[in-house]
Amino acid sequence: MNNVMAAEAINPLVPHPVEIIVGLIAFFLLFLVLRRTAFPQFERVFAERTDKIEGGLKRAEEAQQRAEELKRQYEEQLAGLRAEAARIRDDARAEGQQIKAELRAQAEEEAARIRQRGEEQIRAQREQVVRQLRAEIGGLAVQLAERIIGASLADEARRSSTVDAFLSELDGLAERRETTPAGGAS
Repeated sequence: MNNVMAAEAINPLVPHPVEIIVGLIAFFLLFLVLRRTAFPQFERVFAERTDKIEGGLKRAEEAQQRAEELKRQYEEQLAGLRAEAARIRDDARAEGQQIKAELRAQAEEEAARIRQRGEEQIRAQREQVVRQLRAEIGGLAVQLAERIIGASLADEARRSSTVDAFLSELDGLAERRETTPAGGAS
């Protein structure tokens, strides 16, 4: 029986009352030491982390507000640039129309100058041809008159008066034809 009692007295599952008291005193002392040294540091670290998280959230909100403000400014600038581009396009179109009108006016002036120069050249050539024809017709008229009359028109004054009379007669016929309506009797 001794063994049985001894076995009952040393039960490894039931702590000894002295151990319980020593454990409680050690726990209380450890708690006091931790309360004075470690717990304030834990609280400080916890507060710092809380501040960092809350500060990070504030900074993120501020950054988002700045980003929204920058976006708004960018959109305003973009709208301004679009309006400026439209204005420049309109100005370019108007300037193009003005240049086109100026070029058209210059071309018309140049065409009028060319036309006038051409008409002057035609007039000059016509006068030259008329002079040549008069000279040729005068010469032919003198030859014809010499044959008809049978006498020589050696005298320059006589020849000149005969040619002038013949040409004025031709001019009179030409004027009558121009003033007479087409299809009418002359």
